[in-house]
Amino acid sequence: MKASATFVSTLKEAPADAEIVSHRLMMRAGLIKRLSAGIYSYMPMGLRVIRKVEAIIREEMNRAGAVELLMPVVQPAELWQETGRFQAYGPELLRVKDRHQRDFVIQPTSEEVITDIARQELRSYRQLPRNFYHIQTKFRDERRPRFGVMRGREFTMKDAYSFDRDKAAALRSYQAMFDAYKRIFDRFGLQYRAVAADTGAIGGDASHEFQVIADTGEDAIAYCPTSAYAANVELAEALPLRVTRAVAAQGMARTPTPGRSTCESVAELLGLPLAQTVKSLVLATDTQDEAGVVRDATLWLLLVRGDHALNEVKAGKLPGLAGGFRFATAAEIDAHFGCKPGYLGPVSTRKPVKVIADRTVANMADFVCGANEADYHLTGVNWGRDLPEPDLVADIRNVVAGDPSPDGQGVLAIQRGIEVGHVFYLGTKKYSEPMGATFLDENGKPQPFEMGCYGIGVTRLLGAAIEQNHDERGIVWPVSMAPFAVVICPIGMDRSAEVRAAAEALHGQLQAAGIDVLLDDRGERPGAMFADWELIGVPLRVVISDRGLKAGTVELQGRRDAAATVLPLADAVAKVVGRLQE
Repeated sequence: MKASATFVSTLKEAPADAEIVSHRLMMRAGLIKRLSAGIYSYMPMGLRVIRKVEAIIREEMNRAGAVELLMPVVQPAELWQETGRFQAYGPELLRVKDRHQRDFVIQPTSEEVITDIARQELRSYRQLPRNFYHIQTKFRDERRPRFGVMRGREFTMKDAYSFDRDKAAALRSYQAMFDAYKRIFDRFGLQYRAVAADTGAIGGDASHEFQVIADTGEDAIAYCPTSAYAANVELAEALPLRVTRAVAAQGMARTPTPGRSTCESVAELLGLPLAQTVKSLVLATDTQDEAGVVRDATLWLLLVRGDHALNEVKAGKLPGLAGGFRFATAAEIDAHFGCKPGYLGPVSTRKPVKVIADRTVANMADFVCGANEADYHLTGVNWGRDLPEPDLVADIRNVVAGDPSPDGQGVLAIQRGIEVGHVFYLGTKKYSEPMGATFLDENGKPQPFEMGCYGIGVTRLLGAAIEQNHDERGIVWPVSMAPFAVVICPIGMDRSAEVRAAAEALHGQLQAAGIDVLLDDRGERPGAMFADWELIGVPLRVVISDRGLKAGTVELQGRRDAAATVLPLADAVAKVVGRLQE
């Protein structure tokens, strides 16, 4: 292709609202154009990258035995009401009405629709296993769309759904998709990790996220450098940092801590390690009557070590909290503790509260906690002597670097990642049972489908790849994702018949060799021409000039190369092919 036959539109400066590297570079390189908050037009260069990504995904999904179909963007609310997600999904689900005042949704995902297809089309165990996928536009009404395509409202996603007869078969389908995803991300040439993850709004019994490693990633990944263990911090198990509880060595004392309402400031005042303090967080669960009116609230006091952070995902799976919780109000805290937050603790509360201690806190001795009195803390506090044993001991904190790895093979490290893929084993309870999606087994009895679902953020991958691959000059695309693999930059093509002829001949030879090549025939000055393609991120550049042609040479430079390599024009095709295969 020639540049004059496509559209190149680069900017010297990024718009002021572009927040992160990928957003700035995609705007400057002319890959996307903002239409509204979180909604973008994909310009020709950006669309070429999307089509490259989709092609690899299709090849590997087909190779894994999945069958492509296409489900609609607009879906009737009745299907979502069958699973309860029409009410439960939250404001991110865009709900609309048609001219007849019937409810519809603009799909963020397609579990209900594919389950409806399965219950109509898959009637017998002989038709299983089955995996359907599509690549389709999605919409999630993000409250604060940001970071360009990383957190947009409209985006393109590949989602696949497997249907099996039993759990063993479903786990085989899950593994097949897991393996296909590894092949996909390997082909993209990205550094990534597959990590155990929470199932979130999709639901289900097991899941893994595929995270592209990048310092700007929103997710924290815990991994063990000496083993294969990796998990999202939301899910990573935090082992107790003391195996047994130490013997009490201090008496409990009411200690003045004027104006010190944080564990850090209390530890500083008392000259103690932060790890000797205990942080108190108060949650509430509501009891409703038959009319849905809240009649009562139970307060839960969660205790984590002063240098640790509460993991709300873990807390939300505990008995009593799994049905949903909220943070307690100031009035509720005052009624139960008799003081404001910052001085709360588990000793002598005004009203009973349920106490949940993190595993590490449960084995602490002589610790410091709030005294339930402004400007005072208790020191030398010990379980069993100064307060009852907790109602529940559980893992409720985020892991931190240096924690023991749950697999016992070393210690954990933390790195940032961008989620670009997610695989779920759903089972039967989330979709097939609520929607009555069944097949007949060998005995002619109806059985619910065992389901799995598998997603890849197609457009999000562009942003993730750029976050991982860029420099001060612009994007550095992996070859498999680049809009073009090679750009030919002829200097003075509009003035030199020899340069034009050589450029067009090389362009034709590379095309004949199956190379995705672009000839820049715009007549730009060398500096502007080079800057454009470095910004856009084309992996290889071939420069043809009158001076080089007189010596029978051209210049070949990789996007990451510090300098160009001079080589015979006759060797250019072979050298380009060789570089692209490296």
